[in-house]
Amino acid sequence: MATKAVAKKEDAKTEVAVFDASMFESDAGAGNSNVGQDDLALPFLKIISGLDPLLDDLEELRKGDIYNTVTGDIYKGKEGVRVIPCAYQRRFIEWAPRGQGSGAPVNIFTPEDERPRTERSKDDNREYVVGGNGTYIEDTQQHFVLVVNEDGSAQPALIAMKSTQLKKGRKWNSMIQGRTAIGKNGPFQMPRFSNIYVLKSSSEENSKGSWHGWDVALEGVITDAALYMQAKVFAESISRGDVEVKHRQEEDSNNRPSYGGGDNGDDKDIPF
Repeated sequence: MATKAVAKKEDAKTEVAVFDASMFESDAGAGNSNVGQDDLALPFLKIISGLDPLLDDLEELRKGDIYNTVTGDIYKGKEGVRVIPCAYQRRFIEWAPRGQGSGAPVNIFTPEDERPRTERSKDDNREYVVGGNGTYIEDTQQHFVLVVNEDGSAQPALIAMKSTQLKKGRKWNSMIQGRTAIGKNGPFQMPRFSNIYVLKSSSEENSKGSWHGWDVALEGVITDAALYMQAKVFAESISRGDVEVKHRQEEDSNNRPSYGGGDNGDDKDIPF
């Protein structure tokens, strides 16, 4: 009798609770009630310049690679990264003089805002604020995207284009605007978040120096309904103003500022 009792007790120990993934859904959002926008970081996708200090920290990183500033994911420049463009904003960002300030923008203006008067410098082609003690304003395109991973999952990110890359951003916007399909009522313009694009980096140069810039190519229409809905939800959150962009003025290995936009000069300051 004693032997049977022990056996039953041992059998009870080996019982394993069956895991039901629906428990995640029933507890959706639990534990995150106190997490606000100030506690979150929207990743930037940036092209690594030849002076980026990350090259000293990450052995696998190379000049021209594409880097996710939050996840640390590295995408080889020639292979690129797959993204879904979800929303677009144009901003005019005022920065403190090099090596001064907190590293955060002095001001961020929308196209509708009244901005300080600026004068373009012949030395570096920056738009310096008149009477602004050395502050300057950069025309910046904010491309909000979902980064599509190999396993089909996706995460939000931001690509900031400025200076030499503004024309790349305008071309990308034209590609997106030009995507049409035939519906029950005839041709219509497809949503911004209906297609996947591949972003690579390529070498560029002018009289000011050499650098790596963005190279955008269309992959095709999204075929995964869940992925499409995720992109749509992200686009709607941008439209509502739920996502806050936190630009930072980074310092390179020579104490020269870089901004994560993918157009940093490798040999000289940012070219124009």
